[in-house]
This record gives sequence, C-alpha cells and structure tokens, in this order.
Amino acid sequence: MINKVSVIAPARLHMGFIDLSGSLGRHFGSIGVALTEINTNLTLKYAKELTISGCAPQRSEKTLNHFCNVLNVSNKLHLNFKSSIPEHIGLGSGTQLSLAIGSALNSFYQLGLSVRDIAILSDRGARSGIGIGVFEQGGLVVDGGRGKQTQIPPIISQLSIPDDWYFLLVFDKRGQGLHGEQEIQAFKELPPFPKAEAANLCYLLLMQGLPAVVENNLELFGKTITHLQQSVGQYFASVQGGIFASPEVANVMIWLQQQGAVAIGQTSWGPTGFCAVKGKKKAQSLIVKLKKNQTETNLYFQVTRVKNSAAEIQFS
Repeated sequence: MINKVSVIAPARLHMGFIDLSGSLGRHFGSIGVALTEINTNLTLKYAKELTISGCAPQRSEKTLNHFCNVLNVSNKLHLNFKSSIPEHIGLGSGTQLSLAIGSALNSFYQLGLSVRDIAILSDRGARSGIGIGVFEQGGLVVDGGRGKQTQIPPIISQLSIPDDWYFLLVFDKRGQGLHGEQEIQAFKELPPFPKAEAANLCYLLLMQGLPAVVENNLELFGKTITHLQQSVGQYFASVQGGIFASPEVANVMIWLQQQGAVAIGQTSWGPTGFCAVKGKKKAQSLIVKLKKNQTETNLYFQVTRVKNSAAEIQFS
C-alpha cells in the first residue's frame, strides 16, 4: 500500500529544432537540457475528496481528473505543490506537469506504466520529445523527430553536461510565448524550412555540438547552439516579432555575448533567453553586473546548472 508519492520534475531549455518541415524525412527533431533550480515539485496522497494546495498551476485539477478518468482510478486525492514551473515562458511547464501528475498516479496506484505511456495518455510529444527526454533521463537530450509512424519522438542521444557549465536565464515578466491555438496557427503560417539548412544543422549538431560536450569544449558547443538558434530564430521571426520574442531580452543577450557568454538563444517560444558560461564565479559576476546596470524593471535573471539525472519519484 502506497501512502504518499513525491515527484520533482525538472524545467528544461528547448534549444531549437533541426528540421521544421520534414525536408529530410522526419519532422522537427530537437535539442535541450534539464535544469536544476527550476522544477515542479508535488506530493500526492489519499483524501476524502479531491483537494489541491500550494503553488498549483491552473490546469492541475483538469490534468489530474483527465488521468483519473483514462486510468479508471479514484480522484479522492490531495495534491500539494511545493513549487511549479512558470507557465508559457519556454521552460516546458505543461509537459512536466502532465508527466509529474501521471507518474505520481502511476506510483500511487501501482499501475506499471512507463514515462512514454504517460506521455501518450496526455498527448505530449506532438512536436518535441525534449520534455519527455529530460523527465526520463536528465542531462542534454536530442530527439530524432517524427517519422510516419512515430508516437513519441525517440531520444537518440543523452549526455551529461560538465558540472562547471552554468546557464544564465533572462526573463521578461510582461509576456508569454506562443502556446495553444496560437502556436498551432503559427506553424501553419510558416514557409518550408530549407532542406540544405536542415542538413547543415544535423551535421553541426552531430559533428560539433555533441562531441564538444563529451570533450568539455563549451566554446564549440556554444558556437553550435548560437548558430542553430540564429537559424531557427530567423525562421520564426515573422510570427514572434524577431529572433527573440522580447526586444528587451534580445538587448541583454547581445550584451552577454559581448561579455564572453556563449550558446546565445531563446528557449522555445520564449520570451526567456539563455546563454552559458564556464564557472560559477563568471556566472555570478555577470548576474551582479546585470542587476547593477539594467534599467529595464520588467527583466529578471537567474543562474542555473543542468540536472544530469531523471525526474525524482519517491513513495512511502
């Protein structure tokens, strides 16, 4: 008998797609990393009736009831959130919420489902498999996109990120990235992605970006991610207002690049920007300078590292 289940699901940076038109035979394909300091942390236990407490996302009750219905289990439960990933700013909040709740129910009722079973039940992984991959494995993950018979994009590479690689996040609290119907419509409006550029991104990722992680070469890894971000950002510019969704975030990212930061980009539809530096001292120094010199009050900043392990699931 399980009394209580706890799940900690990591936020993720979505660093970009590889082939947005399927010009090489598979749609999408993407790269991303799990984060340590931002997560959805919940506990689930029996209750006389459904109750939800803590910093719960708005869709928590809907998500829980959906799973209880499709799994044919009781929703007489108490769901408490110690933390939750901010919604619609590019950190994968929806996927992690679904996987966290689904995994909690799976453990509580001892259903024997895999993470991918849970993802399918919640219609996750329609385009990117990164959120599912970081929940399953953590670290840096690359998914292989969608073929004709793909249910969930397969994870084709998982690597641990060196401990001294730090990521700086730049948030704009005024806006949210495209999501829901807006996101679906945006994809319909976009032109075909050039086949030659898709091939180039595949080559750069396989022959430069991934080897650079193994060899602890942040500069080369950063160069690959920046190129990928510029390519995909220009493709999305017509529907999100530029390479970056937030002009203010874009200005800060230019400044950070001038200070030596690498892997300059925007996670998913933004508006959150990210970059990487080597060493905690360098990361903290840049944050101090940003806070001191930044006059834009709607921006805020955070330093994080990559979580090189899967989501944490504990029960008693």
